[in-house]
Amino acid sequence: MPRLNAGTRHVVRFTLNGRPAAFEVEPRMLLTDALRHLLGATGTHVGCEHGVCGCCTVLIDGMPARACLTLAVQAEGCEIRTIEGLAPSPARLSILQAAFRRHHALQCGFCTAGILMSLEAFLATRPDPSAEELREVLSGHLCRCTGYAPMIAAALEAAAKLREDAVHV
Repeated sequence: MPRLNAGTRHVVRFTLNGRPAAFEVEPRMLLTDALRHLLGATGTHVGCEHGVCGCCTVLIDGMPARACLTLAVQAEGCEIRTIEGLAPSPARLSILQAAFRRHHALQCGFCTAGILMSLEAFLATRPDPSAEELREVLSGHLCRCTGYAPMIAAALEAAAKLREDAVHV
């Protein structure tokens, strides 16, 4: 990465939810702010702004990352996926989102986007998770509404459906 000048705005080019994207930012702008305010990707929520709550979790090159701890300029050349890119189409939820809906695994919904993104990444690498492994993934997220049990049930159901679909491909 080239040395950046704090007084200059920089164009950052990357892929957002499968489409080319770019924004012009000061080097100190956070990825959460750039996604929300410059691109309108408001599904990435800002909670604690310290990387603790997990609300701002996005996938950067397939790995979960706290967007509130990531500088926007660090997105250069990356593949970023936000909650807006999780569903296969505007009229259809992803398998994980549909399972969350069936299990009532969200209430206020503020934390849900970050949780879904972390689970999406985890299930991509661990298709047959245990409830304990899912609890570990969820331990990086704060939710004051659900008690987490419906999220684990939903993730287990989604994992089973994803495995079933993989067999029939």
